[in-house]
Amino acid sequence: MKLTISLQITLDGVAQANGGNNEEMDPGFTRGGWAIPLKDAEAVQYILDTWRRPDAFLLGRKTYGLFETYWGARNDDGGFGEAISSKPKYVVSTTMADRTWDQTTVIADDLPTRVRELKAQPGGELLVVGSVSLARWLLENEVVDDLNLIQFPVIVGEGERVFPHRGLDFGLKLRDSRVFQSGIVGLTYQVSGRPEYA
Repeated sequence: MKLTISLQITLDGVAQANGGNNEEMDPGFTRGGWAIPLKDAEAVQYILDTWRRPDAFLLGRKTYGLFETYWGARNDDGGFGEAISSKPKYVVSTTMADRTWDQTTVIADDLPTRVRELKAQPGGELLVVGSVSLARWLLENEVVDDLNLIQFPVIVGEGERVFPHRGLDFGLKLRDSRVFQSGIVGLTYQVSGRPEYA
């Protein structure tokens, strides 16, 4: 399976609290909800199509909890709830014991091996959405095939960024791009080893 990370980010690379402030998950972060004011139906459809495409989802524990509470209750809505509820979900957690959302498997140990086993399954796509810490870990461990960034035309000036100040370097090949009327840009890159330097 191909492993794709799909994240909504600001121009300054923040992927935190795009839909609003959730005090439980983002205590003290006051700039949440930066994606909502643009109200771009085409961009929302693009994101929904991305969620409908994979064979399975890979999520961090916090994102899984938020999605289960919100999207799990809307599993027959024809939208995001149905897209994620109808597929297998693998959640990375050493503390989660109770799994009430259908088709959930907990990965509690040996994450590198488990991710490689999932990727070794034939065909299809394993999609990471949200889960910024997990996304960074997957990149650093060089198991990501594609990076799908939905970039919003806003600079929030603080918050959790997708790419750390220090880390591995990656060459990228642009596979697809979309520009929406609101200024949102959808970019899909193939992760292709080390970059070249002059």
